[in-house]
Amino acid sequence: MNQAIADPLSRPLDLSLCSIAKIATEPVLVVAPHPDDETLGCGGAIALLRSLKYTVKILVMSDGTKSHPNSRKYPKDALKHLRETETRAAMTILGVEPDHITFLELPDGAVPESGTINFEAAVTRCHAYLKLINPKIILAPWRLDPHPDHRATSQLLFSALKQAQSFPIPKVIEYPIWDWDLDQRQLLNQSSLYSGLLNVWRLDISKVLSLKQQAIATYRSQTTDLIDDDPTGFRLTAQMLKNFTQPWEIYLEENY
Repeated sequence: MNQAIADPLSRPLDLSLCSIAKIATEPVLVVAPHPDDETLGCGGAIALLRSLKYTVKILVMSDGTKSHPNSRKYPKDALKHLRETETRAAMTILGVEPDHITFLELPDGAVPESGTINFEAAVTRCHAYLKLINPKIILAPWRLDPHPDHRATSQLLFSALKQAQSFPIPKVIEYPIWDWDLDQRQLLNQSSLYSGLLNVWRLDISKVLSLKQQAIATYRSQTTDLIDDDPTGFRLTAQMLKNFTQPWEIYLEENY
């Protein structure tokens, strides 16, 4: 396994640069563990697909209410509403219709993992949604992402797909989020499962980069001091945001 595959985020420019034609089909489903992951990881792909008039659906798994747990200005219900509003605004910029966005409202910070008490119920909900929309391609968080909600989202998705009997199994393409953080990054070659089986590539989003940047900026709760009464609150750093505002996005795809 070469270095570009073993640790693709360390040398992204070594990866093949593909056009949107590689995934141009419909419907496409983008699965986000939290409100904003869909834009950070796949905002360029979403904008390009919509520019070609392809149907894009968005499924947000968690309610996003743990980003500022101690805010009095934005208690849980208000924060949930704010983050959903930000998602809708971002998707409007990228061209996604409001009725193509679904919020599953699972608990932020506790998206059910395999083996937990609420896992099977969440799988059932995911399966029902997949059966309803019958996606051809799913863009989902990288299954080994350092964040537990991201890994749990992947587990829910793949478990729901295993139950599929009445619709064709879609292709799943994964996107990294927290592997961009050097302190958390997981080297892909740590898992023998992916030895020689993983295709990692870049998607050229240069034509829609400004739209993606505008969409990211709608997430003011995550990128600014909008919520200023919780010193423990989350905020994306400038360094992390830089990784998501390149003229390309990185995707990981299993070779069968």
